[in-house]
Amino acid sequence: MEENKIAEIEIPSKFKKLVEEVEAMTVLELSDLVKVLEKKFGVSASAVAMTPAANGQVAGGEEEGKSTTDIELTEVGANKIAVIKAIKEVLTLGLKEAKDLVDGAPSMLKQGMKKEDAAEFAKKLEAAGAKITLK
Repeated sequence: MEENKIAEIEIPSKFKKLVEEVEAMTVLELSDLVKVLEKKFGVSASAVAMTPAANGQVAGGEEEGKSTTDIELTEVGANKIAVIKAIKEVLTLGLKEAKDLVDGAPSMLKQGMKKEDAAEFAKKLEAAGAKITLK
């Protein structure tokens, strides 16, 4: 069923060759390509998990800006599994999503989080061995 959806997508002629090359890549090659593109353009392909409460904070704009902070995972450290478990627990993510965030470090874990909650989250991650940056 997934293949049918892909087949229905009309690919503009200027992207056909690129799409064909991407389709021929292995998962490891695609992973390496994503990392290169992240470094080249200074972006992150990892999804930032946002809860409904966080959406309200982000929509609040500038007046909420002083009481909220962003959490970025800068380094995983030696105990990768503990870091994955901590992220999975706090952000209520699945195992794969949490692992992808850890593998993509440095990566933004959450934006617009209350400073108190962010400090607790940072403590849990640092206890697991990760290095965190609060922005």
